Amino acid sequence: MSTPEENPRPTPVDVPLIQIGAPAPAAGGGCGDGCGCGADGVHDTDGWECGLDPDLARLLADAGLDPVQVEDVAHVALAEDLDGGVDVTTVATVAEDAVATGDFTAREAGVVAGLRIAEAVLSIVCADELTVERHVEDGDRVAPGQKLLTVTTRTRDLLTGERSALNLLCRLSGIATATRAWADVLEGTKAEVRDTRKTTPGLRAMEKYAVRCGGGVNHRMSLSDAALVKDNHVIAAGGVAEAFKRVRDEFPDVPIEVEVDTLQQVREVLDAGADLILLDNFTPLQTAEAVALVGGRAVLESSGRLSLDTARAYAEAGVDYLAVGALTHSSPILDIGLDFRDAADTDAADTDTGTDAADTDAADTDAADTDAADTDGTDA
Repeated sequence: MSTPEENPRPTPVDVPLIQIGAPAPAAGGGCGDGCGCGADGVHDTDGWECGLDPDLARLLADAGLDPVQVEDVAHVALAEDLDGGVDVTTVATVAEDAVATGDFTAREAGVVAGLRIAEAVLSIVCADELTVERHVEDGDRVAPGQKLLTVTTRTRDLLTGERSALNLLCRLSGIATATRAWADVLEGTKAEVRDTRKTTPGLRAMEKYAVRCGGGVNHRMSLSDAALVKDNHVIAAGGVAEAFKRVRDEFPDVPIEVEVDTLQQVREVLDAGADLILLDNFTPLQTAEAVALVGGRAVLESSGRLSLDTARAYAEAGVDYLAVGALTHSSPILDIGLDFRDAADTDAADTDTGTDAADTDAADTDAADTDAADTDGTDA
């Protein structure tokens, strides 16, 4: 494996992360002021270092993920599993020079996310040559029994890294699958489903990436890139309009969303100049009244009382977004496993080598619906 000094760190592309008040960049457009891309879209890697394979690091960056953060999470996961020791079962049962080919395989229908992250885990633990064959890409719908990724490497290393890779892959694919169910329900309306800050500590960027893979969009990534005035801020400031005014005066360039509980509060924040309003625990009928009252003068988002059964009603009431914290805090994993091939199967298989293997077509099957209702998704 190459050293960090040999591996410049590519800058993550600013992919279309839908922050409150910020439209998605046009496809193929510029990446924004903070991006390392030049005019020709090539990453400026000066000053960035990463221990991952350069091609893999670049794929992660192109997906909007920080390769160094992915590498750090992979190291933490592996260190947690080994706890300063070795994989005692594997060391005792597997010859040191044994080599195996294994298929990461979907056990159920869903949407996959985190394949390159799983590769990053394996690339760290696999001491000798690692070859990868990619069968699908993140965001693809997959069927039960479908191969996602085929890897060949030292058997001991593959067994040691298996669970760490699967933990991340299954978790992120579960989020993508749940998000896809919401996006499918909203299809044909202008409304989009988006996440909140109810994420796993240390995994926020990856979990929000999984939301994008499932067809959702991202709310703010942190407390500093946008403001969300909630009920406790309103109490502290002495009123919803006053809270909005204080944020606007202190941070004039930051997008501000204001949470409201009543139509009267909608009027107050609209008069104060709010351009993003979060309708908390409104019924579909109340939501339609708020949409009529606003008349297009502000972006509207619904939260609370939301489920897959009610999502369409809220979307058809005319809101722009549905805030669903359950995407990241309550989605079940997508069941994915690693199946070793028999030696005869490995010898007969026509596999590509290297991490740049050509992709094959993924089956386009319907993902199983995920009935994760979100009743408290306002803490974006």
